[in-house]
Amino acid sequence: MAAASSSTLFPSNKLSSNSLSRKLSLAPAFSVAVVVPRRRRSLVVVATALDAKPTVLVAEKLGAAGLDLLKDFANVDCAYNLSPEELCTKISLCDALIVRSGTKVSREVFEASSGRLKVVGRAGVGIDNVDLAAATEHGCLVVNAPTANTVAAAEHGIALLTAMARNVAQADASVKSGKWQRNKYVGVSLVGKTLAVMGFGKVGSEVTRRAKGLGMHVIAHDPYAAADRARAIGVELVGFDEAISTADFISLHMPLTPATSKMLNDETFAKMKKGVRIINVARGGVIDEEALVRALDAGIVAQAALDVFTEEPPPKDSKLILHENVTVTPHLGASTMEAQEGVAIEIAEAVVGALKGELAATAVNAPMVPAEVLSELKPFVELAEKLGRLAVQLVSGGSGVKSVKVTYASARAPDDLDTRLLRAMITKGLIEPISSVFVNLVNADFSAKQRGLRITEERSILDGSPESPLEFIQVQIANVESKFASAISESGEITVEGRVKDGIPHLTKVGSFEVDVSLEGSIILCRQVDQPGMIGKVGSILGEENVNVSFMSVGRVAPRKHAVMAIGVDEQPSKVTLKKIGEIPAVEEFVFLKL
Repeated sequence: MAAASSSTLFPSNKLSSNSLSRKLSLAPAFSVAVVVPRRRRSLVVVATALDAKPTVLVAEKLGAAGLDLLKDFANVDCAYNLSPEELCTKISLCDALIVRSGTKVSREVFEASSGRLKVVGRAGVGIDNVDLAAATEHGCLVVNAPTANTVAAAEHGIALLTAMARNVAQADASVKSGKWQRNKYVGVSLVGKTLAVMGFGKVGSEVTRRAKGLGMHVIAHDPYAAADRARAIGVELVGFDEAISTADFISLHMPLTPATSKMLNDETFAKMKKGVRIINVARGGVIDEEALVRALDAGIVAQAALDVFTEEPPPKDSKLILHENVTVTPHLGASTMEAQEGVAIEIAEAVVGALKGELAATAVNAPMVPAEVLSELKPFVELAEKLGRLAVQLVSGGSGVKSVKVTYASARAPDDLDTRLLRAMITKGLIEPISSVFVNLVNADFSAKQRGLRITEERSILDGSPESPLEFIQVQIANVESKFASAISESGEITVEGRVKDGIPHLTKVGSFEVDVSLEGSIILCRQVDQPGMIGKVGSILGEENVNVSFMSVGRVAPRKHAVMAIGVDEQPSKVTLKKIGEIPAVEEFVFLKL
């Protein structure tokens, strides 16, 4: 897989007719190609014309080492606790802005910059406080610092685990209140206990190493973690249900995405061992906090140690915060002197590199692309991302995705089909549903490599007119198990294939079954015995539950044999509705896939 080059950051304005093979060249320093309807112009920062230093506004406290790096390259203006109005006033004089989590970088900020702001640096991982869409529209790159606080977060997770196990916080408060309650605060040992690490990325891996040093047996769940990397640390990768049902301690390290929001809820708590203990130094929203209070009161969860919350700071009267069996800290995961300096250096290097026009590996928003390329590729870009999303959702829990093959069928010569944007969008679809990483043309190859994901590309040259860039795209994931067995092709890979019809992406193949369903809304796939009335039965169940069907297609190997029904739905069916579909005698398996 070719690495993305620095030339993708600021595209050239030249484009050959009916060709996608144009090479993206780097514009002069501090120059940005801005795409506007009907005409293009080049916006050049005043600092370039005057051969002067750019100006960087640091709106929240940053470590001295990071400030020194910035001062070697730019004029640095440290102005803290700015109101939104004050920030909008100052930003028109700045080429870069660095913030932490307390400053909102809104659309108004980008508009007030009048095009001068070229990069926003978030000193930390999360970018919830930056309007990414507005940044991209205004040609502003957004970078973050995702690695420097890894060890600090892992250490804090272990600190909470041990403090919780031995009731340190509660015993401390008791002694300071004049009591001496040794019998009340008898703890539990960690040696020989099973710890389930939910999310086996950087922080999860570091927590694992430390927990094993404490004599714990560690298992992990992460649909993207490579099995060989886990084995090298001495960890077994397991499915989600197995992890939560066998663990004595559960430590959360997954990002907050639509798929992980309230992942721990009444239903999942009910599957856990009675007396389980939970640690969360990831994101507050992955736990349904009201459900956790109920689980604590019922004795299902013996204790919880939390550093993050759905609302920060949480309400003073929060039942969860005040619960006797809950240990809490005010989002201190990255709060060590060493981590703060590391974050400062990492974000300073990213901002300076971006201002120099270099490729930013930690970029989290898409670069501007000329309108001609986007216009021709737009439906295929959407198709590519959705095929990636479908494919990764078909992988069963515990399977590590490492090898993906993408096939492009086209009548164009290889030199006239630049697939970098398509590959980036497939990578985006594969990674984003289960990660906090924002994938785009800038960081797609880096993000894939970082996760051990190898994407290979093949061209299938077709006869016909080269007017359309592509006939179809096929995505295959090798060496994994599927939660929908029919998605496995005869060659043994999870296979999905799609085409663009009338400008709309369509799913046209699942495994070895031909289907035809518009990739809008979400999809239900059913493998069934091919017999009359199946479409009506499934449609009736969905209709009774007020779920609108947008498309329905059936592919079969032969009459009266097996068939796969693909159903496009506008709303997400309830679990009860899906259960009714699964209970139809002729339905052998089914899966719901969210687009």
